Amino acid sequence: MEIIDLSIAIEDRTPNDPPSMPTEIDYWDHIKGAEHIKTFFPTATNDDLPKGLGWAIEYVKLTTHSGTHLDAPWHYHPTMNNGEKAKTIDEMPLEWCISDGVMLNFSHFPAGYIVTAKDIEKELDRISYKLKPLDIVLIQSGAQKYYGSKEYLVKGCGMGREATLFLLNQGIKIVGTDAWSWDSPLPLVAEKFRETHDKSIIWEGHFAGIEKEYYHLEKLTNLDKLPAFGFTVSCLPVKIKKASAGWTRTIAIMP
Repeated sequence: MEIIDLSIAIEDRTPNDPPSMPTEIDYWDHIKGAEHIKTFFPTATNDDLPKGLGWAIEYVKLTTHSGTHLDAPWHYHPTMNNGEKAKTIDEMPLEWCISDGVMLNFSHFPAGYIVTAKDIEKELDRISYKLKPLDIVLIQSGAQKYYGSKEYLVKGCGMGREATLFLLNQGIKIVGTDAWSWDSPLPLVAEKFRETHDKSIIWEGHFAGIEKEYYHLEKLTNLDKLPAFGFTVSCLPVKIKKASAGWTRTIAIMP
C-alpha cells in the first residue's frame, strides 16, 4: 500500500490566499513554553523542567477555507436540494469521505476556462472509465504548479454549474480541485462580469449546490502523481460546529 498526500500545508502568511483571508501562526518555542507550563504548576521553577524547557504550542488564526479543506453546502447558500436547510460540515455523512477516486486531467485548458459536461464525457472516454455513485472526482486544473506564488489565485480552469450538475447527476457527492477555488479564478470571473454583467457566471459552480447537495475539496496537491482511477480517497473533515467548511488531510491510498 502507498499513501499519496494530497494536502497542502497550512503556513504562516502564505501568498496563496487573498489579503482578506490571511493565515497567521504564532509559534511558541520550548523556552516560551516553559513560562506557560509554570502557569499550570505555580510552585515549579525552570529547574523542575527537563533542561529548563516546556512545551511547544502554536496559536493559529485562519479561516475554515485556509489550506486544503472540504466545503459544505452551507458555504454556498442557506438552502440545498431546492429548499432544504443546507448542511454544515459537522452534519455531512462521513461515509462519503472514503471512497474510490477518479482523477480528470484538465490542466491543458487555459486559466479561466469553464469546463463543460462534454469535456468531462470526453475525458472519461479517454481514460475508459464510467462514473459510479459516491466516486470522489478530483480535477487537475493546471493551477498546482503555481502554488506558492500570488499567481495561484488566477490560475487553473474552473468547474461551472453545468459541469458540476453533470457530476452530481451521476451520484457524485464529493469533488475536488488543485486550484484555489472549484470555480474559475474569481478575479477572472469578476473581469468578465464587469464586461457583461451576466450574473449567472458569479460563483456558478458553488451555487450549483443550491440545486443539489454536494461537497468539494479545494487546494489539493500532487494530483499529477495519481493514475486516472484505481485508488481510494480519504478526506475526513475536522468537525467544526455549524461551520461552512473543515480542514482535511486528504490522501490517496494506492493498492
